[in-house]
Amino acid sequence: MNPQEIRRRQYLAAMGIPVWESRTPSVATQVSSPQTANAGGPTESPMPPAPSPGTPGPVSAMGWEDLEQVVRTCRRCGLHSTRTQTVFGTGSRRARWLFVGEAPGAEEDRQGEPFVGRAGQLLNAMLLAMGFKREDVYIANVLKCRPPNNRDPQAEEVLQCEPYLLRQIELIDPGVIVALGRHAAHSLLKTEMALGKLRGQRLSYHGTPMVVTYHPAYLLRNPVDKRKVWDDLCLARDVLESQ
Repeated sequence: MNPQEIRRRQYLAAMGIPVWESRTPSVATQVSSPQTANAGGPTESPMPPAPSPGTPGPVSAMGWEDLEQVVRTCRRCGLHSTRTQTVFGTGSRRARWLFVGEAPGAEEDRQGEPFVGRAGQLLNAMLLAMGFKREDVYIANVLKCRPPNNRDPQAEEVLQCEPYLLRQIELIDPGVIVALGRHAAHSLLKTEMALGKLRGQRLSYHGTPMVVTYHPAYLLRNPVDKRKVWDDLCLARDVLESQ
């Protein structure tokens, strides 16, 4: 049994899927060139505006300590008035894998860490099946503050918060970004294209290869799509290994 098949079986077992069911087609044939992937599809988003006055230099020049402090005290959009605390990100700052969700939920807002609770446990299982621990990758969100009642992120909120994520990416220099869910993909790629059409492509976010997949919370409601996530993670691994 080859290593890829072993990993696939570990993933299916971790996600509660019977390992005797037939295998989906290999994602190796789905990897397309950046030119093909973006033809008629999403393009890289424009650079966000400069940070507000009073910060210790531009966000694009900050180190981790200054960046985390500026995020902690950020008041660039109205979400600062309803948050319990900001959710900066967690994991290895030298990670080759960066996972990006849309925004913190209630539990993340309470704990100050992304992807906790049931969705976080499922993400941990996905990582374990790929041979990683949570601390081996980096996990962040497009927004650093929870929208009230877990509503969708608004365009202005994404615009104001995106410089922080961009700087995190620059500091980490990951080999691949995995966008978790429709809202994360749409926010990063500035597109309304259906998630099903974004999946299976080698995309790009400001020069870093990116793959789109379903959000763990979606998988809790639609476990039948867990196999598709395995395909997406294999694609992300292929993209990373091809560099």
